[in-house]
Amino acid sequence: MKPMYLKALTALGGTAALLGTLGFTGAPELAPYRDGDEKLGGDTTVYEVGRNAFSLPAANMASDRQTRFFVGNSFFKKAWVEAPSSTAARDGLGPHFIARSCGACHTLDGRGNTPAFDNGLQSEQPMALLFRLSIPGANGTRPEPNYGGQFNNDAIPGVKAEGKVSIRYSELPGRFADGESYSLHQPQYRFDELGYGPLHPQVQVSPRIAPQMIGLGLLEAIREQDILANARQQATAGQGVSGRANYVHDAYAGKTLIGRYGWKANVATIAHQAAGAFNGDMGITSPQFPREECMPAQRDCRRAPHGGQPEIAASKMNAVIFYSQTLAVPAQRNADSASVRRGKLLFGQLQCASCHVASYTTGTLRGLPEVSGQKISPYTDLLLHDMGEPLADHRPDGLADGREWKTPPLWGIGLIKDVNGHTEYLHDGRARNLSEAILWHGGEAEAARQRFVALDKTDRDAVLAFLNSL
Repeated sequence: MKPMYLKALTALGGTAALLGTLGFTGAPELAPYRDGDEKLGGDTTVYEVGRNAFSLPAANMASDRQTRFFVGNSFFKKAWVEAPSSTAARDGLGPHFIARSCGACHTLDGRGNTPAFDNGLQSEQPMALLFRLSIPGANGTRPEPNYGGQFNNDAIPGVKAEGKVSIRYSELPGRFADGESYSLHQPQYRFDELGYGPLHPQVQVSPRIAPQMIGLGLLEAIREQDILANARQQATAGQGVSGRANYVHDAYAGKTLIGRYGWKANVATIAHQAAGAFNGDMGITSPQFPREECMPAQRDCRRAPHGGQPEIAASKMNAVIFYSQTLAVPAQRNADSASVRRGKLLFGQLQCASCHVASYTTGTLRGLPEVSGQKISPYTDLLLHDMGEPLADHRPDGLADGREWKTPPLWGIGLIKDVNGHTEYLHDGRARNLSEAILWHGGEAEAARQRFVALDKTDRDAVLAFLNSL
């Protein structure tokens, strides 16, 4: 049953002076609210908070389809073991890997976190934070010669791990226009105890943290023409925002498609994303990814036992794909409150919504009536944008260059702390809260960042209240 998020409208303070310098006249009014605005995922939306907020099936899923959902859930969350094993349905882990299950990185279907630190020292190896590797090639990039396309810091017995990742952070201080100070958390990465020789001198490294799983099927159902319309609208507006689509090869379709997933829109479909993660993160082969990545220098990797060919059957992989496509989106909280409505208005006036596009009506995704024809509010354009030098990884990915990142959806962003117990954001978890996430924006988003810095604390808090309501 839908709960009532009823709150009395409260008078909000704030000054109009700073807004006036941005071209605003007077204090901003509240954004309008209509009953149903909180249904970010359309009819898939669930009214759930707490640790299980990201783990429910689409609210409009028929009961006779839920068995498949829960079968997929079991293979998503259960740990795989090395072969040979009496657990034949779940063996084949490795030889190299970073996690034993999908759920180990996407904990409770949520967002991964960076390694723990104890008294300023890193106390564990990263798992939900992975590292893509490449070197420059004639037509873009090619795998790093000794370590391949991903650095894996764990391995089965008898096989050397590729090495360890060391992370250090430095603080970058700054101030808002009203004088309040802030500090940004800048990471530096190093690879130690390398198992197969040195990294190539031209190695390109890109850190990528595991995002939450909600609404992925809805994003797949957004029509390509609507994604491309976002790019045209940005170009026509002439505000310095110029998103573009990535186009990538899809292993399931066998052709080039528009990218929608991954931090650089480097994957086109959930099917490819799921099977690719099984292979890259756990070393589990499937019909579309039939071989583990064992580089020529990794002789022990190539001699390791296998768990069958393939190690996960197509039927089980398809259940995981269905599960990933039909996880529900939680409803927005307090959508009718004054602080959230003011923050929503400011979010638009700061021009954050130029990239974090609010609304779509999805098209038809074959075999998935749950996500087809839904009015949704993911707050993404699914396009690549130059985010400036401070966030650059200098590693191309498909058509994306080393300064470009895909606009991530914002639905569920305010529930990360409830589900996963942390507030780490951006592609590598460097932002320790949503304010820091905004402050890291640069490049095409630099003007929006400066507008946020110019707001007084009351108005900044209203923007953050809106984001935390999503």
